[in-house]
Amino acid sequence: MNKLDVNVKIYADGAVIEDMLAAYETGFVSGFTTNPSLMKKAGVTDYVAFAEKVVKAIPDLPLSFEVFADDFETMEKEAEKIHALGNNVFIKIPITNTKGESSIPLIKKLEDKGYSLNVTAIFTTKQVEETVAALNPDVANIVSVFAGRIADSGADPIPYMKKAVEICQTKKNAHLLWASTREVFNVFEADRLGVDIITCPPGVIDKLKGVGKSLEQLSLETVIGFNKDIEKLGFSILA
Repeated sequence: MNKLDVNVKIYADGAVIEDMLAAYETGFVSGFTTNPSLMKKAGVTDYVAFAEKVVKAIPDLPLSFEVFADDFETMEKEAEKIHALGNNVFIKIPITNTKGESSIPLIKKLEDKGYSLNVTAIFTTKQVEETVAALNPDVANIVSVFAGRIADSGADPIPYMKKAVEICQTKKNAHLLWASTREVFNVFEADRLGVDIITCPPGVIDKLKGVGKSLEQLSLETVIGFNKDIEKLGFSILA
């Protein structure tokens, strides 16, 4: 059990070094993930320099860095470079490229080399099945299912995640990750289902620090927040 009294491991999702280090210092974060969209948002201009800085700052927890290429030959070369960054590094490989071509052959190739992968952008049960079948049981790997984005489509992600748990449990070292987390409650949903890992953005990481407060206390804090903003507005309804 960790400080939050859950078994699911909490990974921080982001590409702002300061946010990553703040999450690292909370004591309840067990790893980190990033992706091209987060790097773009964070203003990262040099991928390798960014990755090397992160590995140096956080040498003792799992770190996932994603390939950038859209063709599998270049992806493989990028995977080699990412793998060389450190022993705690996982290579993020999207389950397909932009043409909808499956990454499974590349995944098998990298698994044969003994590389730890984080297979990402997974949405369907079929994709989970194909990914787990391709994994090397002697190497730690992550299977990232985008539960939050499934929910964004209007579908209930819980049945998908339940099935994914079952599939991942058939292969040693296949760790299921709940991705695209939207709210703190997702952490407890993931824990209840037996998901291994959940990634949380900085906003959710920050809210996790307040887990355990009574609803009465939260109600009071909310009203206090309203009152502070009223003071900043500086005007009255009756004036």
